Order: sequence, then C-alpha cells, then structure tokens
Amino acid sequence: MATEIEKLKREFLEYLEIEKGSALRTIENYEHYLTRYFEFGKITEAPDITDSSVREFRLWLNRQVTGNNRRTGDTVSKKTQNYYMIALRVFLKYLTKRGIQCMSAEQIELARVGERSLDLITRTELSRLLDSPKGNTLKDLRDKAILELLFSTGLRVSELCSLNSDIDLHSDELSIRGKGGKIRVVFISDEAKKYVKNYLSARKDMSEALFVQIDNKISKKTNNTPLTRRSIERIVKQHAIKAGISKKVTPHVMRHMFATDLLGNGADLRSVQMMLGHANIGTTQIYTHVTDKQLRDIHKKFHSKR
Repeated sequence: MATEIEKLKREFLEYLEIEKGSALRTIENYEHYLTRYFEFGKITEAPDITDSSVREFRLWLNRQVTGNNRRTGDTVSKKTQNYYMIALRVFLKYLTKRGIQCMSAEQIELARVGERSLDLITRTELSRLLDSPKGNTLKDLRDKAILELLFSTGLRVSELCSLNSDIDLHSDELSIRGKGGKIRVVFISDEAKKYVKNYLSARKDMSEALFVQIDNKISKKTNNTPLTRRSIERIVKQHAIKAGISKKVTPHVMRHMFATDLLGNGADLRSVQMMLGHANIGTTQIYTHVTDKQLRDIHKKFHSKR
C-alpha cells in the first residue's frame, strides 16, 4: 500500500506535467531525486521531512562515489547535490501551496559551487565541424542540415528533435515550444535554410519528423523513425571526431557557440537571452566572458595614452 509521501509525490509529478508543463526529462529527474531522499530518510509522510533528515542525506550524498568516478574516488559534485535540493524545495513549495504542513522550502540552502565554465571550441574547429559532412548521401545531407541548424538557431537538442518536415523555409523565423511549453521565435540563416532544403529534397519518405534515421549502409533510405536526443548527440560527436576535434562536442556546445558568436559580434545580453529561451538572464550571463577580448582591446586603445 502506498504511503502518504508516495501519494503526494505522484500528485506533485502530475502537477508538474499538467499545470506547469514541465519537460518529461525534468519530471523523471525530480522523481529520481525525491525517491532517493525518501528512501534514505525513511520518509512516509510530509512532517518526516525535517532539517536534520535533509542534513543527514546531504552528508551521505556528499560522501558517495559515483559509478563514473570509481577510479578517481571523486564524490558526487556539489552541482549534482544541488539538483536534489532544488527538487526537494520545489516539492515543499507545492505542499505549502496545498496547505499541507511541512518544512519550509526556505530552510534548504544550496551548496556554493564554483563559477560555471563553458565547453567551447574555436572558430576554426567550428568551421571544420560544419564542413565535416561533405558527401551527397542522404546521411551527409541530413547531418549537414542538423549541424547548420544547431549553430544558426541555438536550439536545444530536444527542440531540434521536435521539428516537423513541414518546416516553413520561406520565412527567416521559426516558432519553437521550449522549456515549460513557452513559445519563442528563433531565426534561421540563409545558409542553414539551404542545407535543410537540400536534405528535404532528397527525402522520399512520408515521416512528419524533420530529422529521421537512415536505414542502410549506403545511406539512401530512411525508416521514418524520428531521431532521438541520443542519436543527434552521437551524430555531433562522430563529426567532431572526423573533424579532428579532441574536445567533447555536444549539441549544447553548438548552442554555446551560437550565443558567444552573437555576443562577440555586439549583440546585447537581453536579446541573446530571448533567443536562447532562458527564463532568467542570470543563466545567460555565463556567456559574458566573450566580451573580455573586447574590453582588453578598449583598454589597450584608450588607457594611458602618454
């Protein structure tokens, strides 16, 4: 028989899905984080969530060596620990909103983490990556369209996966449903439109998805199955290796390159925030480091002219 906390957790996850329009991946993560804490603390009802129970869980979590770190002995990062606490805070706010007696979400403080660093590639590496799919096979045409579209729009990989084959390539604008179901406009360059058109012209299937799997080794036939997030991540990784890039390159790195390219060429932070679909401008501020070179040039040009 389900405990009270399990029932509340299920209702909370349904609330995220229906009322908040949260992404399925977010809901799955929240379920994982909450379940792990409830099992550790033997939580069966809301009042069981206490300051001491949360502190004990954080101490235990801080000492856990993850599967990927067994050789190095590294424990769960502060960033990952914070994900657990954020999930718990959102859950507690939900309970408070429903009038259920529980610990205040404000009592949970997040661990201090170092300033976030960006995984970036150089402009030369970016050019090599974009030029990697050189052939005229359907696979090369598809991969070229994927890479150009990622860099042109700054789309999240999940947003790219959601695009349909009836995309309007007569317009420079594209409406995207992003995180939380929010709609935003992204802009497609003429270059990206050209490669998407080339790819669509070569397709013979009737799939509604813009990007689909290619069946056989000669890369001429699709099987109507939409590409998944993982599939696109593999495609980007394969072309990065082919382009001789030793760094880890993901679709999100392409998103970083999109943002830094805009800022480096004079775009303002607020505009970049809107194009990326960030709810908080603080998230966009991780990209402000690209203006360092501009500041250095200004300093060199104007300071101490003797």
